[in-house]
Amino acid sequence: MRCSVKVWIMLIGVVSDTHGFYDPRVPPLLKGVEHILHAGDIGTGNIIDKLAEIAPVTAVRGNNDREGPEAEYPEVETIWIADCRIYLTHIVKVPKIGDEIGISHYLNQKIDVVVFGHSHSAFHEQRDGLTFFNPGAAGKRRFKVGPSIGLLELDSGRVEGRILIL
Repeated sequence: MRCSVKVWIMLIGVVSDTHGFYDPRVPPLLKGVEHILHAGDIGTGNIIDKLAEIAPVTAVRGNNDREGPEAEYPEVETIWIADCRIYLTHIVKVPKIGDEIGISHYLNQKIDVVVFGHSHSAFHEQRDGLTFFNPGAAGKRRFKVGPSIGLLELDSGRVEGRILIL
């Protein structure tokens, strides 16, 4: 990771693909996080307001967020949290190993972490100092994949990710 080595320890909750369903198992798992990222396909039902009762939320819209207030969210957010630059979007094609052009797209922007959703499958991988993180889907079970959320721990320039199965 290229996050600076200042002393930061910050826990970030990561949620995606709620599709209008707020799972009651989510709030206790996010207790103590300092920020929440929602990687799109929010759906209706005041999901963001409910998450904001836990911690501040940064959200992007997904391919199913076509109308209503959810459609007003941006497709991409690049934010600084705990001195790490995080690229938040819904759909990402993770570069294959050895794809220097794909990786350089993010490295040239000085991105440390790419957070995304869409596939409903949790994914956590580090390549060339860059962390790719998909928490899976926090909504109701779809595509034979059970629901999950994620946690990112930013600690003195180190990024650690965990997937929590609901």
